[in-house]
Amino acid sequence: MKQITSFTIDHTKLLPGIYVSRKDKVGIETITTFDIRMTRPNLDPVMTTGEMHATEHLAATYLRNHETYASKIIYFGPMGCRTGFYLLLAGDYSSKDIVPLITDMYEFIINFEGDIPGATPENCGNCTDMDLAKSIISSKYFLDNTLCNISEKQLVYPE
Repeated sequence: MKQITSFTIDHTKLLPGIYVSRKDKVGIETITTFDIRMTRPNLDPVMTTGEMHATEHLAATYLRNHETYASKIIYFGPMGCRTGFYLLLAGDYSSKDIVPLITDMYEFIINFEGDIPGATPENCGNCTDMDLAKSIISSKYFLDNTLCNISEKQLVYPE
């Protein structure tokens, strides 16, 4: 069986950042999949499920209500390895194109107060496994240590 592209990336060289994971054509539309890598694979501790779940709800809410990008959001969700998230956008984008969007999204998360959107038994299949405090801490760390001074090597997958 052919190995999928994301498994061919050398994760020992992967830094926290925003990467174009793939681009697919659906009809005439391009779908860009982004790898939003918050931690260094196999080196940094992985995020807890509650932390990721809260981040997912907040980020998805922010993105799907964004003035410019709302109609272009296909999906936002966690990586199984718990080191980051995938964002799928309708359109042909580079990593640099979405740095302002992702920066604003993480600022929204770190400044969020109140009840997490969709965190009720009626709206979510596992609403008790959310950790807003950890979500805010990891989001602030990613914002301060990656997004605010993002470099080219954090925007293009390593060779």
